[in-house]
Amino acid sequence: MTHAQIMRALSGLLLGLFCAILSSTVVTNALPRIINDLGGGQSAYTWVVTASLLAVTASTPLWGKLADQFSKKILVQSALVVYVVGSLVAGLAQNPATLIGARVIQGLGGGGLSALAQVVLAAMISPRERGRYSGYLGATFAVATVGGPLLGGVITDTSWLGWRWCLFVGIPFACVALVVLQRTLNLPTVKRQVKVDWTGAFFVTAAVCTLLIWVTFADDKYDWLSWQTYTLVGASAVLTLIFLLVETKAGEPIIPLHLFRNPTVTLASIASLFVGVALFAGTVFLSQYFQLARGDSPTKSGVMTIPFIAGLFVSSTVSGRIITRTGKWKGWLLAGGILLTAGLALLGMLRYDTPYLFIALCMALMGLGVGMTLQNLVLCTQNQVSPSDLGAASSTVTFFRSLGGAVGVSVLGSILTTRIGHYARETITRLGPQDRATAAKASGSGELPDLAMLPAPVRTWLEGAYGHGIGDIFMYAAPISLIAFLVTLFIKEVPLRNSSGLVQAARAVKTSTGVEPRTALEGEEGPAAPARHTPRAQDGTS
Repeated sequence: MTHAQIMRALSGLLLGLFCAILSSTVVTNALPRIINDLGGGQSAYTWVVTASLLAVTASTPLWGKLADQFSKKILVQSALVVYVVGSLVAGLAQNPATLIGARVIQGLGGGGLSALAQVVLAAMISPRERGRYSGYLGATFAVATVGGPLLGGVITDTSWLGWRWCLFVGIPFACVALVVLQRTLNLPTVKRQVKVDWTGAFFVTAAVCTLLIWVTFADDKYDWLSWQTYTLVGASAVLTLIFLLVETKAGEPIIPLHLFRNPTVTLASIASLFVGVALFAGTVFLSQYFQLARGDSPTKSGVMTIPFIAGLFVSSTVSGRIITRTGKWKGWLLAGGILLTAGLALLGMLRYDTPYLFIALCMALMGLGVGMTLQNLVLCTQNQVSPSDLGAASSTVTFFRSLGGAVGVSVLGSILTTRIGHYARETITRLGPQDRATAAKASGSGELPDLAMLPAPVRTWLEGAYGHGIGDIFMYAAPISLIAFLVTLFIKEVPLRNSSGLVQAARAVKTSTGVEPRTALEGEEGPAAPARHTPRAQDGTS
């Protein structure tokens, strides 16, 4: 395929990926306002984020496995439809519980779009060339990440729109993506009878949900060491063991366990788990810092995070192009780990009055690290698996990243609540008697505070508690990122292949049968398509 053909095929896919990312980022700066209007507290704030990540985490392996068995085009379109339904319900929510449930539906669609983008890219493009096009995925990620908070902030601050339109705004993009995909994405697919591992999907979802319920409510509803903890952790462990047993007997396992015999797949999955903790924890709490520790508006909060997105945009596009030119990727992976860890550690010194120039530098380091790390962990995995396992391997790495993010947001969100309370109690004696009563009421209501309604001394006191507490969260995330870096040290750099997943699959069929594989274009009905649609055994063509 020529560059123009590939970009035409990727256009609808990138638009769908934009929707998935936008759904997460557009509410980032609006969340304090949303939770305040719906009458929720810090727990609800954390769960609105966690619910989406949970759905992405639980559904990613299923989407990836389905991509190895069914039409990738139909799967992407199905994910878009699920996303639209979730967005409609979320925009109409009247309480935190409904919003959280709608975010689950959104996450199911977003998980499909995120996983399938990597799968389709791997099917069309060789690992050697994939760095260049992974840069386009990174650029889409960056644009949606920076555009989302800005757009969400503007919508929230616009009186005749309001925060509900933050949840509706992705629907037009999804509808356009559906039409574009129908016209541009036509990949060959081999027709075969398959059986979906629904039992495995159920048990992995149950195990992840149980784990997240534990970490979300620990230190809030019950102590970390309590009978509730032992019960939930034990249940999660049992469900995980049952899942592993099911996978060993399944004909088409949702996560093929034989993949983990490959050290690269195992190490990349572990690294993705810890990168996910650092990445999502770092980005989710930035908006809280700017709005609740510095008193900025949602729009200004979005503008403040531009250095992070700029770093991500530059590093993902530049590193992708250089990897395509040189074939070397591990140096970028290691450099990304160092930069991400350094950025998080420096942000650990955050206070409510920290100079913005220092914060911008730290966010830029974080962005550079993320851009060099995320895509390359997927790339090195795809480079070492067979074409039949491409979807499962890609989604497995994404699964662990989402799992790390969901667990990280839940755990660190719980810790944040504790740290804010600690610093608030520690400094409340600095307030006068009348201000103390107002402060106690503001901090004891269980809801996110509206800083504009508080007296100046109480507002400064609360901003100080939030600033110090969020700084602690970044400090906790830094060593987790360091662990990811240490794991990547042991990943062996293997030269990137020069043939795409489709070409490799065609060669495998020809080798085993002695004849050219007969395939049909995705979306066509009836018998196999003519030979002109058959992938040729030449690198980069189809």
